[in-house]
Amino acid sequence: MKRKILVVEDEDKLRRIIELQLLDSGFDVEKASTAEEALPLTDHADLILTDFKLPGMTGLEMLKLVRRADSHVPVVMMTAFGTVENAVEAMKSGAADFLLKPFDLDQLTAVVNKALEIRHLREENRELKEELGRKYRWDNIVGRSQGMQEIFATVMRVAPSRATVLLAGESGVGKDLIARAIHYHSPRKDRPFVKINCTALPENLMESELFGYEKGAFTGANISKPGKFELADTGTVMLDEIGDVPPNIQVKLLRVLQEREFERLGSNKTLHIDVRVIAATNRDLRVALEDGTFREDLYYRLNVVPIEILPLRERKEDIPYLARHFVEKLAPDSGGRVRSITDAAVDKLMQYSWPGNVRELENVIERSIVMATGEKLDADDIRLDMMIRSRQTTGELALPEGMSLDAWEQELIRNALKQANGNKSQAARILGLTRNALRYRLTQMGIES
Repeated sequence: MKRKILVVEDEDKLRRIIELQLLDSGFDVEKASTAEEALPLTDHADLILTDFKLPGMTGLEMLKLVRRADSHVPVVMMTAFGTVENAVEAMKSGAADFLLKPFDLDQLTAVVNKALEIRHLREENRELKEELGRKYRWDNIVGRSQGMQEIFATVMRVAPSRATVLLAGESGVGKDLIARAIHYHSPRKDRPFVKINCTALPENLMESELFGYEKGAFTGANISKPGKFELADTGTVMLDEIGDVPPNIQVKLLRVLQEREFERLGSNKTLHIDVRVIAATNRDLRVALEDGTFREDLYYRLNVVPIEILPLRERKEDIPYLARHFVEKLAPDSGGRVRSITDAAVDKLMQYSWPGNVRELENVIERSIVMATGEKLDADDIRLDMMIRSRQTTGELALPEGMSLDAWEQELIRNALKQANGNKSQAARILGLTRNALRYRLTQMGIES
């Protein structure tokens, strides 16, 4: 598309010469002889070329009005009054460039092209910043760490498909938000999203809750009732804490994943459904496989696209952004005066280990906002759950007889590695260490390799 140049010049002959030069250079041109005539046309222009001195409102006054309207259209000032003061004032007011009369027509074209190129670069930069903003604060998921960026990229790749996803991570890391992001970036976004907390369902009621039941299927079944999978037909089911599903239900889930069919409790009629399954767990299902408490065939059906969400202590660079996000989100509803959080408060948050992960961080921010008295959340306002942790560690603690602290620590590490089958990341989680911290200790023990 041709760029449109608005030429504002009160001398008819010069205005016509400029118009012909710009038309010859491939631009569309609109003309005005006064600033008052030009102002209604500025919204449709890609660039404004105006004389400094005009009858009535000056070109400089028009420039200030354009800028006050928050317009990004570049303005090039033409003037025969080529004083340094005029040029400086025009540039301070937001002019992209200026031309001294008389000027060469090729110089005019060069200045216009340069101003348009700068505008294009600024627009591109603004769009990139907006894209980064969406990337770092995406569906209420905040994360600048490498791990979170990889998760964002995986979600965007997997969302358009119907592939089953297995989300793994400690309690409170945000598995529910990731599952919802997958659903709402998928073709099923306008269809149901049904979350099933497998831990909250009693084992004797789980089958009827998941797959429904017919009237008379059991005592008290006075009417037929659809299950969660039926309610989610054409949509997405999130099976939260899938590792807690009993073996008899695992068989039925496997059939749903493989055949897309099931029967209601008390019925022989086979129902067919189209449901995308997202499973989530805070357990290592590989350990459950070895224990025999989780079916291997179901595990591989669920583990089509695995996404591991790191605990907050292993991506602490996200804490400042999460903290500010929660302040902005929670402060308006808290009834307090808090508007921001200080660097000292963020530093205090960074020093904490966050056993409850992002959920705990949000709760701490909310509690601190409610109790704060100032407009800024400071370090003294941050109220951590230190009492809970101290109660957990009370009691008599002693080293095994005849064992030093170093030897005991090494024994704990060996046991954790054995429990994790040599998986260092899993062993680090069991010990409450970062992977780097565990790697350092293994090197000290001489068993890194």
